[in-house]
Order: sequence, then C-alpha cells, then structure tokens
Amino acid sequence: MLPIKSNLIPTVSRFLEDDWKNLFEWNPEKNLTRLFSPPTNIVEFSEYFEVDIAIPGFKKECFKIEIKNQTLILTAEKANEDSSETISYIRKEFEYQKFTKLIDLNSSIMDEANISAQYIDGVLKIHIPKKEEAKSKPAKTIEIS
Repeated sequence: MLPIKSNLIPTVSRFLEDDWKNLFEWNPEKNLTRLFSPPTNIVEFSEYFEVDIAIPGFKKECFKIEIKNQTLILTAEKANEDSSETISYIRKEFEYQKFTKLIDLNSSIMDEANISAQYIDGVLKIHIPKKEEAKSKPAKTIEIS
C-alpha cells in the first residue's frame, strides 16, 4: 500500500477553487497551459543527471530552455499549423499547446555551464553534468596497521 500524503487535500481543493470553475469559460491558450504538463523522468547517474520529458508532436524550434536563479525553465509553444480555410472538419481536436516546466537545480552539485539538450523521437533529453566534487567516487579501502 502506498502512503497517502497529507497535503493532497489542499492541492485538490486549490485545483477546484482556482482552475475547475475556469474550465467552463474555455480559453484554449489559458486553460491548456494550465492543464498540459508533460510527464517527466529524472535519472541520476554517477557523473550526470538526465531529465527526459515526453513531448511528442513538437519541433525542436518550439522549445526554449533557460537557467535563472538555480532553476531550469523549459517553455514550449506550438500553434495550430493549419491555415487552410477550405478544409471542413467533422471533428477537430488539434489545438494550440503551451506549457512551462520548472526544475530546481542545486548549483553546488550541477555544472550549469555544460547543460545540453536533444529532442529525439518525441522525448526532450536534458543532460545535466555534475561538478567534479559531486561525482560518485569508488569506495576507498583503508588498511589497518
């Protein structure tokens, strides 16, 4: 059985108070920004961290990655590319998407100057190297005299 976090209730109630009522006043730019948060994996290796964010359907030009105040800020914006008015849709669900993802960095561990990113097969991979002093070192055996 998974432990239940005690702060779940305020989060749910805040969602209902702040966002639920706004769903009825539909504004795609405003509401999709709040509702869309891509799934993220963060993996720690001995020499670096890798952040994988599943964002299929975007182009690499849609992304902006910045570091500000020890926070990695990822923003992405994709507009509907269909400008043809001659198409008569029976159903249309492809819309404008925009989101911002924040990841706190520990500047004492991470080498912010050498962060790199790649977008491969719908997954944005952000490579965050560790500083030399933060890398895992093999155990040292001490001889007893």
